[in-house]
Amino acid sequence: MHLIWFALKNIRGAGFRSLAIFLAVMGVAGFLLATTLVITGAQYSLNAGLKRLGADILVVPAGAETKVESALLMGKPTSVWMPKTKLQDVANIPGVETVSPQLYLSSLYGASCCSVSEMFMVVYDPATDFTLTPWLEKNLGRALDKGEVVGGTYISVVPGEEYITLYGYNLTLKGNLGATGTGIDQTLFMTLETAEAMSQSSYSTAVQPLRVAPDEISTIMVKVAPRADAHQVALQILRNTEGMVPIESPNLFGAFRTQMSGLLWGFFAITVTIWALAMVLIGLIFSMAANERRREMAVLRAVGATRGFIFRSVLTEAVLLAISGAVVGIAIASVGLYIFRDMLAGSLKMPFLSPSISSFLGLFGAGVALATVTVTLAALLPAVRMSRQELAVAMRE
Repeated sequence: MHLIWFALKNIRGAGFRSLAIFLAVMGVAGFLLATTLVITGAQYSLNAGLKRLGADILVVPAGAETKVESALLMGKPTSVWMPKTKLQDVANIPGVETVSPQLYLSSLYGASCCSVSEMFMVVYDPATDFTLTPWLEKNLGRALDKGEVVGGTYISVVPGEEYITLYGYNLTLKGNLGATGTGIDQTLFMTLETAEAMSQSSYSTAVQPLRVAPDEISTIMVKVAPRADAHQVALQILRNTEGMVPIESPNLFGAFRTQMSGLLWGFFAITVTIWALAMVLIGLIFSMAANERRREMAVLRAVGATRGFIFRSVLTEAVLLAISGAVVGIAIASVGLYIFRDMLAGSLKMPFLSPSISSFLGLFGAGVALATVTVTLAALLPAVRMSRQELAVAMRE
C-alpha cells in the first residue's frame, strides 16, 4: 500500500506528464475497443441473421442476388419476382429435401408500425415453411391464423392501438423475433392467406393498392437432405434451372463479408499504428521523467530506498495510469457506441448486434490488460535506468 501511495503522490506531482500518458492510453484503448466491438457486433449480427433464415440454400432470380442480400441484411424493401413454377424445378433437384417459397412485399412509405420509414414484409407458405415455423411452435404453439403476423424486434403496435394497420387492413401482432441486427429486425412475416386478404382490402381502403400475384414468388428456401452435399446441390440447381441463382448459406452476404474484411484490416492497421506511436510517446515521457527525477531518486536512495523500490514505484505509476486511462477510454467508447450504434451501422452500411455481457466483459478485460502490459513495457527501460543510476553522480547533477 505504501508503494501505491508513493506512486499516486508522484502522479499528482507531475500533472502534465501524467495527463499526457492518461490521455494517450484512454484514446488508444477506447479506439481499440470501439473497432473490436464494431467488427464483433457485425459478426454476431451476421451469424444471428443466418441462423434465423434457417435455409441451406437461397434460390433467387438471376441478377437479383445483391437486391435480396441487401433486403435481408439491411431491411430495405425490394421487388424480386419469378414464376411460382420454378418451385417444382428446384424441388426435383437430387439432394433437395424441402423447398418453401417466400414473397417480398413492402409497406407504404411512413408506416406507423415501426421505427423505420418503410417496412420489409415477407410472405411465407405455412404448409412448407421450415424457417419461421420452429419459432412459432416454440413461442406460439401453433401456426399463424389469417390476419396474424410476427415481426422483428423493431415491429410494434402504435401505443393506444390494438392492431398494426397496413394498406387499411388490421393485423394482429402475435410476437417479436429476437434481435439479429439485420433487416430481419424490421421485417413483418405473414402467411399468403393474410397477404391476399390485405391485397383485396387495399383496393378500397388504401391510397395505393397492394399487388399480390398468386403465381409469383420472390425466393425459394431450400433445405438439403441430411447426407447430401449442399455445394453439389447448389451446382445442380445452377445447371438444371434457367434464370435462377442458388446462394449457399455460408456464402450469403458475400459483398458484406468482403466489406467487413476490408474494414477489419483497415481498423487493424490504424490501431497498430496508433498503438505503436502511443507506446513510443509514453516511453519518451517516462525517459524525460527519468532525467528530471534523477536527483529525487538519489535522495530516496540516500534515505534508505532500495533499487527495487524505485524500480517498482515507476512501474506502479505506469500501471495505475494505464488502468485508469484504459477504463475511462473503454467506458466512453462503449457508451458512445451504444448511443450511436444505429447511426454507425447506417453510415457503414453494415448490421450491428451488441455482443453479450460476458463477451463485452471479456473484451473490456482484454483491453485493460493490453493497455497495462503496453504501458508497463514502455516504462520498463526508464524504470531500470532510474533504479541503477549511481547515487554520487546523481547527487552532483
